[in-house]
Amino acid sequence: MGPIKNAGFVIKSDDIFSPEDYGKPISERLSEILRRNVSKNDYANIAIRSNVSFSTIRDVVYRTNSLTKTNAQAIALLIHAAFENAIAHKFLAEGDSLFLGTLMKV
Repeated sequence: MGPIKNAGFVIKSDDIFSPEDYGKPISERLSEILRRNVSKNDYANIAIRSNVSFSTIRDVVYRTNSLTKTNAQAIALLIHAAFENAIAHKFLAEGDSLFLGTLMKV
């Protein structure tokens, strides 16, 4: 099964962010989670899809730029990518644990 984006699923920044979120950095927790779960390729692909520069997306994630209406869609797409990547990491870690457990005969 392919990624959700191929199923016609639409990410709307207005569903994720409230008017109070704009004009200031994203939360520290969101920043940490995004940094942990997205790659440079995710940044690049989302920059292309959203017409927001790679550096702007990176600066919002690292909290050196504020969230704006202009970059919010890119950050919403990044949240979606991080969600998919977190699930994939979880499955990989579970599989790795099972494999290593059998080697150790645990």
